[in-house]
Formats: sequence, structure tokens, C-alpha cells
Amino acid sequence: MTKDGLHAADEPLGMLYAGGTYVLWGFVPLYWAQLAGVPPMEITLHRILWGAVFAVLFTAARGRFAQIARIFRDRATLIALTTSSLLIAANWTVFIWCVATHQLVESSLGYYLTPLVSMALGVMLLGERVSRLRAAAMGLAGVAVAVQAFELGHVPWVAPALALSFGFYGYVRKRTHVDSLDGLTVETLLLFLPAAAVLGFLAVNGTGTFTFAHPARDLLLIGGGPVTLVPLSLFAAGARRIRMTTLGFLQYLSPSITLLVATGLLGERFTRTDGITFAFVWGALILVALDGQLARLRARRAQQAL
Repeated sequence: MTKDGLHAADEPLGMLYAGGTYVLWGFVPLYWAQLAGVPPMEITLHRILWGAVFAVLFTAARGRFAQIARIFRDRATLIALTTSSLLIAANWTVFIWCVATHQLVESSLGYYLTPLVSMALGVMLLGERVSRLRAAAMGLAGVAVAVQAFELGHVPWVAPALALSFGFYGYVRKRTHVDSLDGLTVETLLLFLPAAAVLGFLAVNGTGTFTFAHPARDLLLIGGGPVTLVPLSLFAAGARRIRMTTLGFLQYLSPSITLLVATGLLGERFTRTDGITFAFVWGALILVALDGQLARLRARRAQQAL
């Protein structure tokens, strides 16, 4: 066992799984863009509904119903997963809204900020200590948001909302000791009945978009289930096979690809304000990478000195 993960070396299959996850997450806006006529909240409700259906099928295939039942009997774990389910639903809704309103550049900034938010949460809520370089990185992230607020003339909310919702989601899940896919199954099941009730109400009132009159659109809404679950399954498989430091590096694939998709394929503009803001965030991420490299060098030297 190493200090930075459970593996002394990265397994090629783990790199394939984890890298594939982040590549899929980077390109997934192209999928949601096909549902441009559907309200973002309704897409989230379908994502929850069909996610729960496919999660149950995954659970059956994995033979994990006993573990799911055990989670539902544990009150503290259930409260934690209810909280995390609301956080991830909020994150999904904001992200899909970004796709619908052509603000994917802003969303990619949010996911670049996420690891820095996670570090800040670790300091404030878990009492973790950070090096001067990491403290400087968090400061640069704060400057990035301040610069954007000054340039735009109002407090930006999209990137902070995505970063904070996913950051707190990660915090809650870190403190909830359940298998990642079991946890996701319970999260979707907890929201299944409310989602089904709202979608049923929309269908009865004739205001829902799942009408069987547009089979292609209906299939895309159903497909939101596996589109949500498959990358998470790959992520769980990859995380078990590679070092945490490698996983942390790979996570920047997703917002980088999303940024390229937004500007290269979906016609969004990369403005001067975006350039200034991203420069501060990328500077912060370079400091984090440098800090990690220095920590590994110090650990190696200490080991050699023994």
C-alpha cells in the first residue's frame, strides 16, 4: 500500500476505465443538447426516474439487494444519502440548464473549481491542514471568482453553484461509508417517487414532454438513466485500480473537453473575462500539481534516508 492510494502502480485497465469516464463526462453535453426543447428540471426528473430503474437492474446483476436493504435500515446513512441525493440533483439541473442556455464555458469553470472547493471544505469542515502552495491555490480561485464578478457587474452563480454542489456532494459521500454504486442506487430510489409523481402530474395536465408522440425524444430521456450510471460504474472500477494522485490528474480531462465542445462544436464564445478567470484557475491548479509533486519528492527522499 502506498501513501497516495491503494496501488503502487496504475493498472492499464484502471487507466482505461477512469480516463474513459472523464472523456464521457466531457462529451455528455452533446447528448443533453439533443433535448434542447425539454425544461432542465424535467430532464433531471427523468434522469432520476430512469436512473433508478437502471440502477435496480445493475443492483440485480451485481447481487447487491441485501446491501441496499441494509442501507435503508440505517437511519444515519439514509439521512446522509438523502442530503447527497438533493445535492447531486441540484448539480445535474444546473449543468443541464447550462447546456440549454449555452453557458457550458461557465460550467467547465465550475468543474475546474470543484477540486479547489473540495480542498477548502476539507480545511473548514474536516480540520485538514494544507500547505502554503495549496492555500495560495485556494486564494487564486477566490480571485478568479472576484474578477469574474467585477467584469460581469454581478455575482456569478453558475460556476460556484456547480463547484459547491459537487464539492459538498463529495464531502457527504466521503463521510458516508457505502459502496459508490450502492449509494447512487439509494440516492435515485430516494428521489424516485417524488420524480415519478411530478412527471405523472405533468403528463396528466398535458404539459410534460414524454408523450409518446416523439419516440426519439422519449428514448433520449430514457437513455439519460444509463448515460448517468455507466460513467459512474466505470469511475468506480477505475478508482479501485489506480492511485488517487493519478485519478486527481485525470479529473481535469472532463472540463477541458467540455470547454472544447462548448467553443468548438456548440458555438459558445470564449470572452476576455473567461480568459482572465480561467488563467487564475489554471494557475491555481498548477500550484496544486506542483505541491503534489514536491510532496512525493519529499516522501521519496525520506524513504531513501531510512
